[in-house]
Amino acid sequence: MTNFGRFLFSLLVVFPLTFAIQFLPASPTLLTQKIASDSFHLGVIQMQQGNYEEAIEHFDQVIEQQGKTTSAYSNRCLAYLYLQDYHQAIADCTAAINYSPNNLEAYLNRGLAHYRQGNYISAIDDDNLAIAHKPHDFRAYYNRGVAHNTLGDHTSAINDFNLALTQIPQVANVLFADIYNDRGLAHFHLHNLPAAMHDFNLAIRFNAKDYRAYFNLGCVCGRNGDNTGAVNHFSEVIRLDPSNGQAYLNRGIAQYYLGYHQRAIADLNKASEYFEHKNQKVAYETTIDLLQRLQYEIQLAVEVA
Repeated sequence: MTNFGRFLFSLLVVFPLTFAIQFLPASPTLLTQKIASDSFHLGVIQMQQGNYEEAIEHFDQVIEQQGKTTSAYSNRCLAYLYLQDYHQAIADCTAAINYSPNNLEAYLNRGLAHYRQGNYISAIDDDNLAIAHKPHDFRAYYNRGVAHNTLGDHTSAINDFNLALTQIPQVANVLFADIYNDRGLAHFHLHNLPAAMHDFNLAIRFNAKDYRAYFNLGCVCGRNGDNTGAVNHFSEVIRLDPSNGQAYLNRGIAQYYLGYHQRAIADLNKASEYFEHKNQKVAYETTIDLLQRLQYEIQLAVEVA
């Protein structure tokens, strides 16, 4: 049954990707102010429409006109984050912080850029700075928890997720679901399966369409030997996310343990199709190898009988 643990899945969600529309500082002349202001707001509009390269061009104009413009650097950093240019995002966030040391969004976004680069310690350092400047913003606690989880420090991650839960707005149901889901993963890695299952169920209570929580519940059921429960949860994942190859793979494993061999083969075939289509070579090869082994064992059982 331990195969399930290998396929535990979590979609990482990090919250600082929110562009705060900040006021521009006073400029030397009214004409410069008008040009910079128009460019800034055009940049924000382009950001809202997902046109990040165009947004960067407008923020460039603001910086050229006004120089040390914290808001332009901060928002251009965000655009670079969306474009996955993390080196430039870090440079812009650092510039924004240098000009305005209390810029919370810049700390959060620089931390995210570090995280995306795999620099988890640097990400935690920026989250700590964000917390020092604004102790009641749940995003920094959550992001720090995600970084701790990635580093394998699951106890610290749980502590951070607990702190995030005390600060998050009560109306943010989907965000509650994300935090409970990630806290559940930390419990899972600490082998506290009852606590993990409790958190995954809480995630579903706050967001009934959270296929990640159903997936993780399926993994917990598989680890507990409850293959019927695993099949039910992975089936729910497939209903919500029909192209989820991992769900087909894990459901196939559970079907096999239940003795439903043809259903297992059908699920593994479906999983391999999705992995191949998405060019996920390692997952595809792993599934094909597993499929061949299962087919061999089934054939061997038939011959022995």
